[in-house]
Amino acid sequence: MSVMMARLYPLLCFILLLLPFLLGAQPQQVIYSWPMSMLGDARGSYPIALLHLAIEKSGTDYQPVPSGQVMTQHRTLRQLGSNTGLDVVWTMTSPEREQELRPIRIPIDRGLIGWRLLLIHNDNEQKIQQLDEKQLKTSPSIQGSDWPDYPILKANHFRVLGSGDFDAMFKMLQAKRIDYFPRSITEIWPELQQKTGMSLTVAPKWVLHYPAALYFFVQKDNIELANAIEIGLLRAIEDGSMQQLFLQHFSSAIQQADLKSRTVIELKNPILPAETPLQNKALWFDPQLGY
Repeated sequence: MSVMMARLYPLLCFILLLLPFLLGAQPQQVIYSWPMSMLGDARGSYPIALLHLAIEKSGTDYQPVPSGQVMTQHRTLRQLGSNTGLDVVWTMTSPEREQELRPIRIPIDRGLIGWRLLLIHNDNEQKIQQLDEKQLKTSPSIQGSDWPDYPILKANHFRVLGSGDFDAMFKMLQAKRIDYFPRSITEIWPELQQKTGMSLTVAPKWVLHYPAALYFFVQKDNIELANAIEIGLLRAIEDGSMQQLFLQHFSSAIQQADLKSRTVIELKNPILPAETPLQNKALWFDPQLGY
């Protein structure tokens, strides 16, 4: 061994001994189901911010990062279930989803996903306003064929078509092949801003409501990540930071929706899992309080 190597050898051994600790100190990436190319889309801003908040409050060293590509909801859930490149998704719960994935049973949007305004063509505003509840149910509408909302509307006797193409649903509305497209309070205003050239508006008078929970889901056996997110969310609820974030993102949309002046059609949700924490009123949106 040369003199130089003899001098460097202790240092190299020390670095090798420290290497596992240095690597262990690096944050573990958690890939969430929102691609880098869509980070400017307002629909993803709240769940992404809440995921970051939950991880921060959990005290763990996870690092949320966006996924690489745009995928359909069905493909996203399948990829998470097969543990191939995704760690967290946020989506509306259903028995099948809770069987295949691990839910964190805290509704991240306080159930606003189940408060549905009707997106319509400008030309149909008077027509929709003059319908009664029975007529509204028999008017053609649209939902994603793999969304939980589709069987919910079907079970409540709505004339609803299914589609696997999200953009095509707006085009069908623009072409007046359907009369309305139910969208949640949290979705409808950003989507209107994105579709400014399509002559669409929010129907007056009506709001559909059914109990629904939007959860963070992780891979079935990823108990450690699920626990971290749950602990972080509970801490954020306790210290008020989740409420602050919720109001920061949705208070304007809630005011625009003006639910107190609308006719509410209460619907049953036959696919709501029995474990949904409906009895914990602190977790759910109250239109009287605006939170």
